Amino acid sequence: MGKKIEISFGDGILSLESNFVARQSDGSVWARVGDTVVLATVVSSKQPREDIDFFPLICDYREYISSIGKIPGGFFKREGKPTEREILVSRLIDRSIRPLFPDGYRKEVQVIVSVVSADMENNPDVPAVVAVSSAIAASKIPFFGPIGAVRIGLIGDKYVVNPTNSQVKDSSINMIISGTEDSILMVEGDAKECSEEQFLEAVRVGHQEIKRIVERQKEFIMEKEVWEEEKYDEEIKEKAYNFISERIEKAYEFPEKKARIEFYETIEQEFLLSFPDEKKEEAKKVFEKTLESNIRRLIVSTGRRLDGRSPSEIRQLECIVGLLPRTHGSALFTRGQTQCLASVTLGTSRDEQIVEGLHEEMTKRFMVHYNFPPFSVGEVSPLRGASRREIGHGALAARALEVLIPSEEEFSYTIRIVAEILESNGSSSMATVCAGSLALMDAGVPVKKHVAGVSVGMIKEGDKYILLTDIAGEEDHYGNLDFKIAGTEDGITGFQMDVKESGLTLEVMEKALYQSKEARKEILKKMYDTISFPRETLSRYAPRIISLKIKTDKIGLVIGPGGKTIKKIIEDTGTEIDISDDGTVKIYSPNSQACEEAADMIRALTEEPEPGKIYEGKVVKIMSFGAFVQFLPGKEGLVHISELAPYRVNRVEDVIKEGDTIPVKFLGFDEQGRAKLSRKQAILKSQK
Repeated sequence: MGKKIEISFGDGILSLESNFVARQSDGSVWARVGDTVVLATVVSSKQPREDIDFFPLICDYREYISSIGKIPGGFFKREGKPTEREILVSRLIDRSIRPLFPDGYRKEVQVIVSVVSADMENNPDVPAVVAVSSAIAASKIPFFGPIGAVRIGLIGDKYVVNPTNSQVKDSSINMIISGTEDSILMVEGDAKECSEEQFLEAVRVGHQEIKRIVERQKEFIMEKEVWEEEKYDEEIKEKAYNFISERIEKAYEFPEKKARIEFYETIEQEFLLSFPDEKKEEAKKVFEKTLESNIRRLIVSTGRRLDGRSPSEIRQLECIVGLLPRTHGSALFTRGQTQCLASVTLGTSRDEQIVEGLHEEMTKRFMVHYNFPPFSVGEVSPLRGASRREIGHGALAARALEVLIPSEEEFSYTIRIVAEILESNGSSSMATVCAGSLALMDAGVPVKKHVAGVSVGMIKEGDKYILLTDIAGEEDHYGNLDFKIAGTEDGITGFQMDVKESGLTLEVMEKALYQSKEARKEILKKMYDTISFPRETLSRYAPRIISLKIKTDKIGLVIGPGGKTIKKIIEDTGTEIDISDDGTVKIYSPNSQACEEAADMIRALTEEPEPGKIYEGKVVKIMSFGAFVQFLPGKEGLVHISELAPYRVNRVEDVIKEGDTIPVKFLGFDEQGRAKLSRKQAILKSQK
């Protein structure tokens, strides 16, 4: 039989019911908050995988469009490959639960979360994490949980627990935290240049909520499958420890990554030579585990990193802008052996990305696309579509930079950053933030300041630990923590933190946060030394955009019958023109002069007559009492015979004829709303 619990969740209630549906899975939970409902299931394979040396966890989160009473767009009318958001939430779940499975667990575990109802206010991502934790707790799969998850916002000076989608729009922090009763497992989100103190307080508030959520989930816990870590021959373990301990300090002689890897491979081959073939596979596993523990012990005991740096030291920095001649902006950012080439492309509103999901169809005018080719780490691998990791790193960089992107009213362009990782040895996502910021300024995007990012890691052995600024790939692989923080000189804008195992405290987080702040200052100085302000002019290859506003009742006049008028303007100027229902007109062309010509034509069409202003008008009809003159597109007025000249006029034809272009002064409207014009006053004014 299943169980049902209820937990206060922001201003609402989160209900969790186990074994309500999907009973053939190992564990299932039906979670509901408001009218948002998610189903979380977990299934483990019967036999462990013998051919791998990692935990085979698969997390899939899916948002069904039917959950909001909507039919998907497109030809097939069904959900296709995962969207970017679904991939990001899948990663969120994975990173929250992965550290809590037993070391050496090799049975395949698949988590599937389905959003089956969505009320558009209660975001399903955090309930999904909690539901997955409960589903695993309600199964026999070994798991050092349960965990809790919470979203924290900061509206004004008030921290809001699990804010709704509407509240998040007004929040200066959007942070998701997951953790156990005594440690933080994962933090992710963005902020509008929040301080370190505000960040830490948000984590403290969130962790208090997590403790309460974890306590209630304990009611779901079932008796777990007994899982024993793989045991190895004690004699081999002792030999490996003695062998590596005698040689590990020589790693300091190889500060360059490739040379150090070759050193490890050399001593491994030497170690394996002493074992018969039937023992070599076990000896290899023991060697790898022992090497890892010895590297960790060495760094913690000496306080010296394998590439020779001190714990808080950043690798050598190099920044170059304007490297690519035909892109609209570019930058090459190098930090040690991590290198990112970023390019900026400016487009029109037609280039915005259309996003279809649970929310109404929307568009994105700022995009960061991160590419991680295999040559960046000296590997061979077929090129496929964007991986989950690439999508996740691109999203992190976008969050860090987006807070400073100017509004559409200030800068009408669609902006795309493409980040190509050319070398990778740790924290390429933070290199993307730095390169992207430099490229934006090089492109002339009016950003007010730079954003820089750096990652802080931790290596822990027993009760001792050491925090490492600007972690290299090896330190990330062997370490316990990867804490990526991006921001300006005024505060934090983007962040992501993952741990390899539970045990991270707020005190350690605080030290890491302030250590990263000092590093960020150093990186920002180098970036400002390279380019301090956005370019004053855009690339000559960037499209030119003019945006103007017309009254909505003038839209038809600009378009003309059957689109005749707007087509003529486009044809005469060679521009592209979009007109929105609110009267916003956007004119695009590679040629700025052509944009101005089209804008002048539209202004002339929609201009309202100004009393006292002189216009050039065309005589369209002559009457005995005066002449009708078209002085603005679609606007005619009467020049009375008494207003034709500064002298007496007997016949209109004595002064003007149809088709003449004459100066006229707009006098206003008569009682019937007809325009009154004067050629006489226009002439007298020009003679003064």
